[in-house]
Amino acid sequence: MLYQIQEFQRALLQPLTAWAQATAKTFVNPSNPLSLLPNAPRIAAGYELLYRLGKEYEKPEFGIKTVKAHGKDVAINEFTVVEKPFCKLIRFKRFSDDVEVIKKLKADPVVLIVAPLSGHYATLLRDTVRTMLQNHKVYITDWTDARVVPMEDGIFHLDDYVHYVQDFIREIGADNLHLISVCQPTVPVLGAVSLMASNGEKTPRSMTMMGGPIDARKSPTMVNSTATNKSYEWFENNVIYTVPPPHPGAGRKVYPGFLQHAGFVAMNPDRHLQSHWDYFLNLVQGDKEDAQAHIEFYDEYNAVLDMDAAYYLETIKTVFQEFALPTGKWVVGGQLVKPQDIKTTALLTVEGELDDISGSGQTRAAHQLCKNIPESKKMHFEAKGAGHYGIFSGRRWREMVYPQISAFIRSQDGAKTAGKTSTRQTSKKTVARKTRRA
Repeated sequence: MLYQIQEFQRALLQPLTAWAQATAKTFVNPSNPLSLLPNAPRIAAGYELLYRLGKEYEKPEFGIKTVKAHGKDVAINEFTVVEKPFCKLIRFKRFSDDVEVIKKLKADPVVLIVAPLSGHYATLLRDTVRTMLQNHKVYITDWTDARVVPMEDGIFHLDDYVHYVQDFIREIGADNLHLISVCQPTVPVLGAVSLMASNGEKTPRSMTMMGGPIDARKSPTMVNSTATNKSYEWFENNVIYTVPPPHPGAGRKVYPGFLQHAGFVAMNPDRHLQSHWDYFLNLVQGDKEDAQAHIEFYDEYNAVLDMDAAYYLETIKTVFQEFALPTGKWVVGGQLVKPQDIKTTALLTVEGELDDISGSGQTRAAHQLCKNIPESKKMHFEAKGAGHYGIFSGRRWREMVYPQISAFIRSQDGAKTAGKTSTRQTSKKTVARKTRRA
């Protein structure tokens, strides 16, 4: 019933938000006499804020058209390589008419970024993708909103997530592939590579795990505590709802995006309130740059998707309640997940010093589990001053984390790479000095 109430509220607010947007434009339109009123900027700002608070946020686009690669501007073509019911594998193909640049582009390492399926769309990693495209061939998983997946396409389980990752690795080819998993997917990615190693399959050259709950028992955060303090039945009875018509996924049980969004905001309500107040002041003062930054952030942050109930509940139970991976009890498709079987894939773990979602040590725990990866192929990096989002987006990501990841990937890449990275690339020795051996 809650889902239907939310849908009704959204329909009720739609005329109000449209009116608020139109009114805001009226009070800033130079040709309208109302814009000459003494308080016109403040009135317009108030209506614009009302519009932003009440509008419906659709899935954003990546919108990456060009990047600077090897000192030149190159065009980007985004296209789907593989399409499955619950996910697309997307590639960002780089194009140039400079012969020397083309040679360097072809020699760049291949990277698969596994995006989180934890509320937001894969576009939350736009900055990650844009930065990686400077010196890498980039693929990304683009997860689908479960409310648009028809029931005939079946239920999505945590095991399916693991199998999707394996299928994408096979599609791209593991020989020269480097995996990057951000937050939630660190667990299924480690599971996917472990099973491939156990079965004698070729595994990727490296895997970089960033801010994920490999072992959620270490330095538990509010997210971890919520999952452990409430029973599996509580989650099943309180956050799972059925998608109503006319959505294509009508009848599917999901953890709705709007509930997830409410949870995101509840974690830091004062910060969001201050952010909206600052946006109002920026509009009044005519600070377009800061106002636009606010719009871009919340266009992404407020766009959320529904997750299939089976996948969500199994993740809660497996990762945050039973700790099945670090305790050696996780079974996928009838097969025990054994990270110790990974021997040839290099491992880099990245944590943010101030991460309040994945606590200190949770990601680094992968090194203990992957005990048969040679120490020379293991590294850990802690980003000083970075929170959860800072390790994959923003200035600290671009200036602090990315150079470490790019250098690590190139140190493990089998192909001869041309040129140097354009973001203060560090050598393998420099990485070794700046990181702590696991």
